[in-house]
Formats: sequence, structure tokens, C-alpha cells
Amino acid sequence: MEKSTLIGLIFGTASIVVGMILKGAPMSAFNNPAAFLIIIGGTFACLFNAFPMTELAKAPALFKLIFKTSEGQDRAELIKLFVELSQVARREGILALESRVSDIPDPFFRNGLSMVIDGMDPEFVQDVLDAELEIMEKRHADARSIFSQAGTYAPTLGVMGAVVGLIAALGHLDDVNELGHAIAAAFIATILGIFTGYVLWHPFANKLKLKSAEEVGYKRMIIEGILSLQAGDSPTQIEARLMVFIPQTARDAMKGSGNG
Repeated sequence: MEKSTLIGLIFGTASIVVGMILKGAPMSAFNNPAAFLIIIGGTFACLFNAFPMTELAKAPALFKLIFKTSEGQDRAELIKLFVELSQVARREGILALESRVSDIPDPFFRNGLSMVIDGMDPEFVQDVLDAELEIMEKRHADARSIFSQAGTYAPTLGVMGAVVGLIAALGHLDDVNELGHAIAAAFIATILGIFTGYVLWHPFANKLKLKSAEEVGYKRMIIEGILSLQAGDSPTQIEARLMVFIPQTARDAMKGSGNG
């Protein structure tokens, strides 16, 4: 599980609740079904107006991705695999890698390696893989825009909810105590709108953006390794070429483990 998401939710909620307590605001003010309906229901209504069902159907998978730790992105292991494949290719020929294709779990990697084994032109291989990566980036951007758009709608709906609450409050001008409670309740919608927009939806979109960038970088590394294999580069050359994709600390760790 992605602990940072859980920590963010807990601290974000606690900050609002504790802050209100310290300010002396009554927690009973949150007992406001109308505010929740306007913000939550209104945000979902906006999303249905903004996106087709084919895109909205992806939302459950996106929520799962936000709370899921990224797996299968070990770049150091990827370098070791390419070095091993290059050793086999130089010793037995590129066709010898055919028996290794089925052992590779990443379909992007399998597809690229299969094209190399089939003897396709290097420029064609790169064009196909680059196109697939570009389409994947576009798909990721379209998916996370659901959250970024929700983050745009929610605060505005919060303002609308406050206005609705103030209109209702004007009906209690003859009762000062009731008027005060009504005004306090009106601004709960604003709190909910800002909270969901800037503590939930926009941060969720940003997390998906970072996860997408990580996956794109990993696949860029795969493309570079596949083209180096096809060019007949030595294991040392491939390792040096792929090392640029990982941080210096990870490079030092790899060298340390190698010396050990």
C-alpha cells in the first residue's frame, strides 16, 4: 500500500478537525447533509457532464492505483537483465534471445525484444515503441484529468453552497442565535469544497502524474536497452548507457554490491 497517500489523508483530515477545535468551532456544524450533497453530489454531476462513461469507468482503477505501491520498476535489476541478454546475444547470436522472451513479464519489453529478434529495422523498432509510449502518456493524462477537473469544480461548488446557505440564513433575521448557526453551517460547504479540491482531488492527480512519469522513464530505459542490444553493443556499453537513467546513489549501491 502507498503509505504516503494514507498519511496525507489522515493528516489532512486531522489538520482541519483539530484546527476547528482550536478555533472553537463546533463539530456539530459538520452535521450538514445539504453541504455534503452540494459538494460531493455536485462534483460527481460535473464529472458526468465533463467525461464520457468510458473514461469515468476507469475511476475505480485509478483510486486503486493511488493507494497501491508501484511494483516492477527496479531499474538496477533491469540493467542486470540487459547486461545478461547482451552477453547471450554476443555469445550465441540475437536469435538465442527468443527463448528468453516468454520470461519477460512486461509486454512492452516483450514486444520490443520480439521485433529485434525478428530482424526488423532499428528505426522501425524505435518508431513503434515511441508511438506506443506516446499513446500511453496520452491515456494516462486523460485518466488523471478526472481528478484535476474534480479539483477545479469542488471549490467553486463550495462557494455556491455557501451562497445557498446564506440565502437560507436570511430567513432567520428575526432570531440572532439561529442566524449565527445558519451562517456557520453555510460556510461548511466552502470548507468541504476547498478540502476535497486541494487536499484530495488535485493531490491525487499529481500522484498519478508522478507515477506515470516513473513508468515512462522506465520504458524509455527499455527502449534504449533494446536498441543497444540490436546495435550489438557490448555488455559494458549497455550498462554505461542505461546507468544514466538511475540516480547516483543507486549507481553507487550497484557498484558496492558488485565489489562485494
